[in-house]
Amino acid sequence: MPRDFLYICVRMATSSKTKTLWFCSNCGNEYSKWMGKCPACGEWNTMVEREVVTGKKAPVSVPGAGAKPMPLKDVSTAQEDRISLGSAEVDRLLGGGMVKGSLVLMGGEPGIGKSTLSLQLPLGRPDLKTLYVTGEESVKQVKMRADRLGGDASNCLIYSETDMAEILKQAQEVAPDLMIVDSVQTMYCQSVDSTAGSVSQIKEVAAQLLRFAKGSGIPVILIGHITKEGTIAGPKILEHIVDVVLQFEGENRGAYRVLRSIKNRFGSTSELAVFEMTGSGLREVANPSEMLIPMHEDGLSGTAISAMLDGNRPFLFEVQALVSSAVYGTAQRSATGFDVRRLNMLLAVLERRAGFKLGQKDVFLNMAGGLRITDPACDLAVIVAVLSSNFDYPVKADVCFAGEVGLSGEIRPVSQAARRAVEAARVGFKRIFVSSYTHFDVKPEGIEVVKVADIPALVRALFK
Repeated sequence: MPRDFLYICVRMATSSKTKTLWFCSNCGNEYSKWMGKCPACGEWNTMVEREVVTGKKAPVSVPGAGAKPMPLKDVSTAQEDRISLGSAEVDRLLGGGMVKGSLVLMGGEPGIGKSTLSLQLPLGRPDLKTLYVTGEESVKQVKMRADRLGGDASNCLIYSETDMAEILKQAQEVAPDLMIVDSVQTMYCQSVDSTAGSVSQIKEVAAQLLRFAKGSGIPVILIGHITKEGTIAGPKILEHIVDVVLQFEGENRGAYRVLRSIKNRFGSTSELAVFEMTGSGLREVANPSEMLIPMHEDGLSGTAISAMLDGNRPFLFEVQALVSSAVYGTAQRSATGFDVRRLNMLLAVLERRAGFKLGQKDVFLNMAGGLRITDPACDLAVIVAVLSSNFDYPVKADVCFAGEVGLSGEIRPVSQAARRAVEAARVGFKRIFVSSYTHFDVKPEGIEVVKVADIPALVRALFK
């Protein structure tokens, strides 16, 4: 009797059965019952009912399983073997190329250029045998995009599949130099009791690809989607598993894209690469400052140049502002590429600390090039652009700004001001306005440094 009971328990644990689960169509989380609001992402009416087949779980293994402990002093610190992807900007972002056996996650909003860049890489390196796995598009669609991008596709293999067992089987037979999976949300493992795109599926797919990359030494690039909150769908599970996380930023309607390194186990995370979207794909912008500075005639009000530092890379861009009388009673505040809450704070500082009455005026702010700016050093350029538009007084084209504005109206120093000044001088600017508390170890050559303590001092020095 006990033996029969044990046999029944084993059969019940290993046999397949069908059950009903509820999945959030926005974030992919699964629940045992319907709920009006998803606890994970906060969206309403996104629950979808689906039947799943449960079965025996696949054994879980980790990279390097079976290895024995060894003294830390005996571990080799030789430089990693890297593969150049044929793109100078991407190689620099990865720390000198892609490390063999690494797992790279590239995320971004739909239509921003993830699939375009991931296909451009193998087309630019025909000497690398690449396996391109697509789960969203057909083989013909990928072929059409490859023809539009140009390049040599003789050594790029296209495989349309979503089953991870078949994908890993083909990868072992092909033995490519590089593997690209587009996208991770479309892949599924039969051993996981949920649909493709759920958190459990994404976690298992990424874990299997990580084991494959570490075991075979073949680098893998994963394409990931972005949720409405701006995070990679998963939600944070993927970022913990992979070695490198690259994220695309920029407006889909704009021409420029910023590829930023969020996590990098083999290099610095203070790097970014700038691309321009063209009809033939993404073009590298080696010198962003020359692309983002004014492309109009001198004498226009409402513009100012900010010397920004994103990571370790300084570049200059144009801040545009338009101030007009409110025609609908309530003043409007709009910002593109800039935090509108910070804009409201700067306008409040202008009115309270400097005496400029902007409460009954509409203020519109735009960051040129479709960039999204978070560096507080552009506060000074925002203030100058707003005042220039309000006075209808143009700022000279050879002047730039780098400073943070505090709630008391003071101008605070920013980090690495010397690098910003050197970049401004290299592009051709003659003066840069910084905080009076900024200290330079070596005075920048070729540019005049104007130090101001607060907003009234800035107005007196600039609009005299």
